[in-house]
Amino acid sequence: MSDAHLFAIGVVLAWLAGVRVYLTVFGVGIAGFFGWLDLPQALEATSSPWVLGVSGVLAVAEFFADKIPGVDSGWDLLHTLLRVPTGAFLAAATLSPDGELGAGALATGAGVALASHALKAGSRALLNTSPEPISNWTASVGEDVAAVGGLALVFTYPWIALGLVVAISLTMATAVWWLWRVLFRRRPKPVPPR
Repeated sequence: MSDAHLFAIGVVLAWLAGVRVYLTVFGVGIAGFFGWLDLPQALEATSSPWVLGVSGVLAVAEFFADKIPGVDSGWDLLHTLLRVPTGAFLAAATLSPDGELGAGALATGAGVALASHALKAGSRALLNTSPEPISNWTASVGEDVAAVGGLALVFTYPWIALGLVVAISLTMATAVWWLWRVLFRRRPKPVPPR
């Protein structure tokens, strides 16, 4: 693959890590373990049985924790410390032919993971303002589908996956901004009658 293809794959993996970190690591590791992909040297660690086991168990835990309103926001807050460095690692490792991680790729991956994580956490915090759990479950299942679909698509059609990631990010950012304005807009104080 060309460097441009690897860059697209790295950006998408970083974005997916910002949404579903354990599932992304597990998916990359499974693909390498079964030989579906030739992983770069720096990503070969994800196909270790230990990494697969731990990331698989944590992906299941995240699947359930993310469906409970309130718990999902706490989970997101806690995982800010994990999603961003993992996204940075995945992006840099994808672009590393010799196992050395470049500072530019690390910074790009961290920025992309932080952006997708902020959109996810922000949208879920807004959804938690509604008393019903259906919107939370729908958003969570949508994130699960996006993560699995993104993993399936990124290695075969990286440019399409990157285009979808950009489109989803812009749509989510616009929706969160609009909803934030609607919910938290300052209303003018009524003027007392004279």
